[in-house]
Amino acid sequence: MGRQERMTSKKAIPEVLPFTKTNYFILLAGIVCIVFGYLALSTEPWDGSMALVVAPILLVLGYCVVIPVGIMYRKKSVQESS
Repeated sequence: MGRQERMTSKKAIPEVLPFTKTNYFILLAGIVCIVFGYLALSTEPWDGSMALVVAPILLVLGYCVVIPVGIMYRKKSVQESS
């Protein structure tokens, strides 16, 4: 059997992301946080505290905290004690 035949004979196991309603809710909250960050970034005055302080905080929070938590969140399974 050649190398090419061995590589194609492997069965691919599909990986599924187990997203639940909670995951989608957290992702939606992250998207809302990012949208508010960009809206705060576009407000006048350009050198005000809203554009220079609040907007970057919202954007970093949305991109670096909320979206990854929404992707990686799993509900803890309840294990019965014997």
